[in-house]
Amino acid sequence: MVAERNKDGRVVFDRGLRAQMMAIDGTWRRPCLIEDVSEFGAKLTIEGSVEGLNLKEFFLLLSSTGLAYRRCELSWINGDQIGVTFLRLDKKKKRQAAQVEDA
Repeated sequence: MVAERNKDGRVVFDRGLRAQMMAIDGTWRRPCLIEDVSEFGAKLTIEGSVEGLNLKEFFLLLSSTGLAYRRCELSWINGDQIGVTFLRLDKKKKRQAAQVEDA
């Protein structure tokens, strides 16, 4: 599996990197391929249907044991490919704090 880094810092995998997507509450799981990845997000090709799945927020499991993972938010969808943004706890806290201040 050869990976190539673009000038924007995105790493592109020739054949994709096998991973799993899993619901935050564990109610569903789907195999996927990571096509490319950056510090902030990734492009995934999903194996199987995504109909009926809550893709607003989910885990991208990077290891078979689930110990390596990233919390993701759906950015875009095009057929069996999706774009995800990695969520960071510090950003989520800042967003929640801003919402409280606005209220």
